[in-house]
Amino acid sequence: MTVSWAPRWMCSYSPEVRTVPAGRWWNAVRVPLALGVPALTALGDATGAVIEDGFGGIMYWLVPPGDGADWRLSGVQVLGAGCHVAVPPLRRTSGPGLYWRVPLSHDRYWTDTARLGAALTSAAQFPAPL
Repeated sequence: MTVSWAPRWMCSYSPEVRTVPAGRWWNAVRVPLALGVPALTALGDATGAVIEDGFGGIMYWLVPPGDGADWRLSGVQVLGAGCHVAVPPLRRTSGPGLYWRVPLSHDRYWTDTARLGAALTSAAQFPAPL
């Protein structure tokens, strides 16, 4: 994968996972795979970038800074100011480990917060078996 674009907070040439502070460029919505997989399916092409931690069974969506902070969804944690997120290099688009399940790109960045909230609420009613 050739990377021709990278946001300021991302080092486009680094092969290393980076720890990036949340709350400035985005908030991260952290969910277990049992909620994340059906939510991702429901969102389809409307999803923004998604990070998956293949070892930890966790998915992260990027949403606009400050968004989702008032959510009270079981199993969902919104990481904003004061939190940090491990971010894989842009070229890492498959596991094992930490990778971009839906790659970050100029036109695929944030996920619409309301749509993500609806998809996660629906997924919480009928979680996917792992």
